[in-house]
Amino acid sequence: MKTWLLVADKAALRGSLNMAVDEYLFTRAREGSQTFLRFYQWERPTASLGYGQDAARATDLDFCRANGIDVIRRMTGGKVVLHHKELTYSLASSDTETFTATLRDSYQLISLALIKGLSLMGLSARLAPASPPDYVRRTMPCFAFPARDEVEIGGRKIIGSAQKRTGASFIQHGSVPLEKDEALLKAVAKSDAEDAGVNMISLSEALGRPVDFDWAASRFSLGVSEFFGVKLEPLLLDGEAWQEISVIEAERYGNGAWTLKR
Repeated sequence: MKTWLLVADKAALRGSLNMAVDEYLFTRAREGSQTFLRFYQWERPTASLGYGQDAARATDLDFCRANGIDVIRRMTGGKVVLHHKELTYSLASSDTETFTATLRDSYQLISLALIKGLSLMGLSARLAPASPPDYVRRTMPCFAFPARDEVEIGGRKIIGSAQKRTGASFIQHGSVPLEKDEALLKAVAKSDAEDAGVNMISLSEALGRPVDFDWAASRFSLGVSEFFGVKLEPLLLDGEAWQEISVIEAERYGNGAWTLKR
């Protein structure tokens, strides 16, 4: 049985630091044979841009500044996400034996493992079919529609994910709303599609009761472990790791010029 390293953050972090930790784990995965699974939270509401997005077109920067909402840029592609009252996961690996060497296959496998975690919560979810053509072409938030092989419940997106690959190595991370705030999402994310609504569901809404981060992380951890047949070993990042993470944050995710592509 393979052993993966589990990073379960107890404290919520600022968005730029969350992204720096993910990049650090991706670098570690590229350098060795370990697979890293991480669950984390956000210190305050944060809009994350897909790597190639135009910040001013995708988000209302003035609204974000006026309302204390951070704006960061992810290393992965996709559309803008509002991280707020959610569980976020990331998985970094170079294990082609488990995931194959293609984005589509690895993305689908991870979605199926997350569906296993949802089933342990008592929820029935499925892989989403292809999203409408407008979703790909237009500017709108990530949770406007489920994209192909994302996870949906009753036709509404419950997990939005994105992946970055370098050769056989990849990192995939994604957002799982514990609660939803559609009004705030619509205020933060711009859209050039008149009929673009928000087609999402939260864990609390799906289960009909409040859901906390620790319980959800434990269910997803067990689901991933059972689906892939692996043992999860807790990993506590040490002082040297945090020094490297701080450098990554300063150079990129905490750098306003990098975030706004100036």
